[in-house]
Amino acid sequence: MFTPLRPSLVAALLFPVALLAAAPAEPLRPKVVVVTFFEKGADTGDDPGEFQHWVEREKLDVVLPFPAGQQPLRTNADGSILGVCTGMGTARSTASIMALGLDPRLDLSRSYVLVAGIAGVDPADASLGSVAWADWVVDGDLAHEIDPREMPAGWTTGYIPLRRHHPYEKPADRSAGAAYRLEPALVEWAYQLTKDTPLDDTPAMAKRRALYTDTPAARRPPFVLKGDTLSGMTYWHGRLMNQWANDWVRYYSDESGNYVTTAMEDTGVLQALVRLTAAGRADVRRVLVLRAASNFDMQWPGGDAAESLSGEKLGPGYSALLPALDHAHRVGAKVVYALVEGWPTYADRLPAPQP
Repeated sequence: MFTPLRPSLVAALLFPVALLAAAPAEPLRPKVVVVTFFEKGADTGDDPGEFQHWVEREKLDVVLPFPAGQQPLRTNADGSILGVCTGMGTARSTASIMALGLDPRLDLSRSYVLVAGIAGVDPADASLGSVAWADWVVDGDLAHEIDPREMPAGWTTGYIPLRRHHPYEKPADRSAGAAYRLEPALVEWAYQLTKDTPLDDTPAMAKRRALYTDTPAARRPPFVLKGDTLSGMTYWHGRLMNQWANDWVRYYSDESGNYVTTAMEDTGVLQALVRLTAAGRADVRRVLVLRAASNFDMQWPGGDAAESLSGEKLGPGYSALLPALDHAHRVGAKVVYALVEGWPTYADRLPAPQP
């Protein structure tokens, strides 16, 4: 006797067929994928988030439906630049980049990926509005933890690396995605290309940074530098947490890294790209990560961490939100233009700094 298939089973069986039907004869092969993480409202015409400057200034006017992502994809007219806004946090960025890489309409196997977002910054290393290119991207969530009030005497933190017994026990284990080293020559090329980019200063930033009297780098006008980034789903703040971030990045980079910026999503992007590379759908060697400083990650000398945090939450209190959004595009766009214009060379060979 014939038994009708359940509707859910029919849908499951037809899903691969639907994917194939949606795939164009020739997939889009963007030269650069620009990855951002939040937008405050519409993609154009209102107060900007991380995506809007890219959409408006690079004329990403072609809208591609992206139901597996947070919002539609956008490309410029010739498809050389593809923009994606993943949503905030590691979980959303991982899911969106996996969906992007597996989309049959796209071939990202030779695409460069530029992560361009805002971040908190260590005042020991840089000032508000500064832009940092990361060599190391370190995860701040993969860990064991005990309350510091119960930790053994002599420990500096109750936060313990995954699969280890005490803080900073060596060797560091990066197998679960705890840290990623980007291609050093590619990062250096991007830095050399952009290090002299003029960045705007504002009275509000100058007033804020003047409070940081014991860190000369924090009192400088905005500048471009190289510095590593820590990804974590918790928006932390304060001097003691800053010390943990420095120690954590140093540990996971085998003492070679220097923590400069704190954000949420970058290890999620890298984890997805590692897996997509294994599937032949992307090339994780072609990733660049820049973060522009929208706020300091700790209080000023003599200040209070809670007071500092309350003035640095997303909104009008963010010391350098609008300049950081502008600077992330201004610096990142130089690299995008160079990759697109140099595509006859860079399609098959990664850029490297001049000797």
